[in-house]
Amino acid sequence: MNPSTPRVLDALIIGGGPGGLTAGIYLRRFMRNIAIVDKGRSRLRLIPVSHNYPGFPEGVPGDTLLDNLQDQLGRYGGAVLAGEIVDLRLDDGTFVATFRADEEENTSEIRALTVLLATGVADAGLPIENWREAVASGAVRLCPVCDGYDVVDKHIGVVTSPTNPVGHALFMRTFSAHVTLFDRGPDCMLTDSDQRALMAAGVRYVASPVLGVGMTAHMTPIMHTADGADHHCDVLYPMLGESARSELAATLGAETADCAELVVDPHQRTTVPGLYAIGDVVRGLNQIAVAAGQAAIAATAIHNALPWTLRATEAAPPMAA
Repeated sequence: MNPSTPRVLDALIIGGGPGGLTAGIYLRRFMRNIAIVDKGRSRLRLIPVSHNYPGFPEGVPGDTLLDNLQDQLGRYGGAVLAGEIVDLRLDDGTFVATFRADEEENTSEIRALTVLLATGVADAGLPIENWREAVASGAVRLCPVCDGYDVVDKHIGVVTSPTNPVGHALFMRTFSAHVTLFDRGPDCMLTDSDQRALMAAGVRYVASPVLGVGMTAHMTPIMHTADGADHHCDVLYPMLGESARSELAATLGAETADCAELVVDPHQRTTVPGLYAIGDVVRGLNQIAVAAGQAAIAATAIHNALPWTLRATEAAPPMAA
């Protein structure tokens, strides 16, 4: 840590994605002493171009958006510490975080009056060949809400989700008449009602489970199913399934919901006093714009909850006559 860093920070932000960086910008503009710790795993860096984030009519690459936010943070004296918070505890009302810098074994402590979690989610696995290249090319996509418009009239493959088996495939019918739903596992998770809904919507259903996904020389997906068949499409939504990175909050007793997502109130407060959460780690719609809005709410709530600080003047005001 920087020697000039206060002994106890106003706020520690864990996660340097769009939510964490936006909260950091707000808090620095509120003149608060903060630290942002990031492991460098933001899902935003996987996005080749986002066309649904407001203010960028030509779209914005994920890397560019993150770099812009970091630059904006730097203009207010903020910076991102590369590393990981490996433990979080409370000590007489103060949060104590154990920080480990990248590629270092030694740890240090960061103390803060409040903590904001912007740690996102971890994707579950599905064997996909050339994963990063496939995502970068747009052949494999992670969010139907984000970019369904970008695949209008394409041949779209969707894999069942454990929590929403047919919903994503039906949603994609908004954008294309060519949607195929593939089963994720050996046991069919679709009910008779689900299958009737697919038939009514004109969604093709392949019951034989997907074993893996290959890519053609032209970077289009090939689904390899257990019956030995290969199925080609233009774009695949694997609906990987995810688990919120909420372990630090859970150890403090914060309430969680499905997929370990944190439960927060309208001010982004968890059930642990002083602990806030925003973005994909909380229950709700996983969107960049949502994370940014939640960041503004949380940062303002944090500022208002902390003791007021008065900015000193350079000279004493003149005495009244």
